[in-house]
Amino acid sequence: MKLQIIALTIFCAVNVTAQDNSIESILRSIEKNNKELQACEQLTLSKKLEAATGNTLPDPNVSYERKWGKPASIGKTGELSVTQSFDFPSVYFYKNQLYDLKSDLYEQQRLTIRQQILSNAKDVCLDLVSLFQQQRLLDLRLKNVQKLSALYQKRLSSGDANILETNKIELELYNIRTQMRLVETDRNNKLKELQTLNGNIPIEADLYDYPPVEFPEDFEIYSQEAIAADPELRSLENELKVARKNISLNKSLWFPKFEIGYVREVESADKYNGISFGISIPLFENRNKIKQAKALTGYTQTQIENTRLQNLSTLQQLYDQAHNLRTSMQEYNRLLQSQKTLSLLNKALENGQLSMIEYFVEANQVYESMQNYLQLENQYQKILSQMYRYKL
Repeated sequence: MKLQIIALTIFCAVNVTAQDNSIESILRSIEKNNKELQACEQLTLSKKLEAATGNTLPDPNVSYERKWGKPASIGKTGELSVTQSFDFPSVYFYKNQLYDLKSDLYEQQRLTIRQQILSNAKDVCLDLVSLFQQQRLLDLRLKNVQKLSALYQKRLSSGDANILETNKIELELYNIRTQMRLVETDRNNKLKELQTLNGNIPIEADLYDYPPVEFPEDFEIYSQEAIAADPELRSLENELKVARKNISLNKSLWFPKFEIGYVREVESADKYNGISFGISIPLFENRNKIKQAKALTGYTQTQIENTRLQNLSTLQQLYDQAHNLRTSMQEYNRLLQSQKTLSLLNKALENGQLSMIEYFVEANQVYESMQNYLQLENQYQKILSQMYRYKL
């Protein structure tokens, strides 16, 4: 009997083309159908419209005044007045610039939420790849043990094996099938999670292998690119621009406001037409607004510096973790390729050099190593996904 189990089969699971496109298509579907993202887009639009409302002239004012004379011989009179108030022209200039900055800010805030949702979705996809590879490993184990079961049933019938060895094989079959059911349950849960992220719309997710991702060799170049593209940091930078523009706006609000209008006598015998002009001097309304805007600017600047330092620290930690995981994976891979332990164990069992108990002890160590490799690879891929989330 020949039991051919090749360890590397696990790591070359299935040659499926366009895996990167498959995960990418899932993410694009989620971006289109995710309910939270749809709500976020509506909220962003609402905020932009709200910001635009502050950059228009106030409504005109129309009033009518009726007066009666006493004694009645004096007569009566009526006055129609139409007035329009407006700020100093520089106010509208700064308000227009402020609207553009706020629009960019709200868009960056939306992109931050989008990135978080797509990052979570990609982690689910990577878990599905890992679960498929675990299924492949369990399939190989099951076929191997099934062949052993058939062999030892024949040996038991001929008296060359004992019932303890046969029972050990049956117990191993039970354990493998139990693990396969657990993996299938995890896979179904991940598919349901993807469906929820996709707006409860069923989605195909036949993922067999990880998309190719290169590990960045130069941390400095990578970190500069990642921080420059981080939507959270860019959002804070836009908040700083808004705060600084608010300083200019509040300074311009200290200029007088104006009011101009048209006045007409409509009841008296003598008809008068004219214009009215008024000025509002901002002595009290804008007090402390400039100080408040400057304080907010200082706070936002500190927040940017703190966020940049935290992001750099996080990227360094992720980089170090990914580097260590890659090293461990390479060591496991070299070991599994060079030793061919399972093939040697199978031959030793066939030739009677190992007992069934000894075989399973040694074989389980090999399978445990393969399982460790799969877990390491999943962790490595998820950390790389976090490192490159700014590209989603």
